[in-house]
Amino acid sequence: MQASLEQLSQIIVFGGLETSDKANLQPHTQVQSYSKGEIILHEGDRLSAKLYAVVSGSIQVTKTANTGKETILRGLNTGEIFAAPALLGNGISPATVTAESDCEILTVQRDALLKAIQNNPEIALRMLMVFNTRIQQLHETVHGLVSERAIVRLARLIQYFATESGTEASSQGKILKIKLSYYRMARSIGITYEECVRLIKRLNPVVAYSRGGKIIILDSEKLDAIASGNIEEV
Repeated sequence: MQASLEQLSQIIVFGGLETSDKANLQPHTQVQSYSKGEIILHEGDRLSAKLYAVVSGSIQVTKTANTGKETILRGLNTGEIFAAPALLGNGISPATVTAESDCEILTVQRDALLKAIQNNPEIALRMLMVFNTRIQQLHETVHGLVSERAIVRLARLIQYFATESGTEASSQGKILKIKLSYYRMARSIGITYEECVRLIKRLNPVVAYSRGGKIIILDSEKLDAIASGNIEEV
């Protein structure tokens, strides 16, 4: 199914494009639906020369080590692009992409995208900004896995999702709008499920966790201190 003008407008890198420019892209687009849990791309897949973007719902990007251990690299929501090697690299998917919820994925043919960039260079600039941010995040993740204690990494992860997905105020504290399972947190910071459960219990005076992945930040200042590595024990 071809993308609508409204769907193209959802994509961050196309923000600000004139209607006529989006109309020129339309014939070179496709939108495909995926159910929650369905694999969109397998690690090692040969990618078509396209721009990939989430037009509705959310996806999860994971990497599997030779040992079989799976690590969650990131989650992406509506408007975000992914699968950079399809445009800029070797055309091989570096990770597995899974539908975290029912979602729609929009693709734009590479040649049509390059033509659009010639007329609107800011598209390329926005893409570079996205990829640069992700490289920095990856660098911080790798550095943290090597040098930071697990409780510091967990505190930073909670802070990241509080900023990325937002919070809601309550009488207890700040409630994360996103639900985070033990599995997702563990796989995001390179620890076991059991260690994640133990660390969440240690954070209990600072963070409250309830069934279903609901997280409430009870003490933002202390969480900041833990994330900075300035508190040894909670």
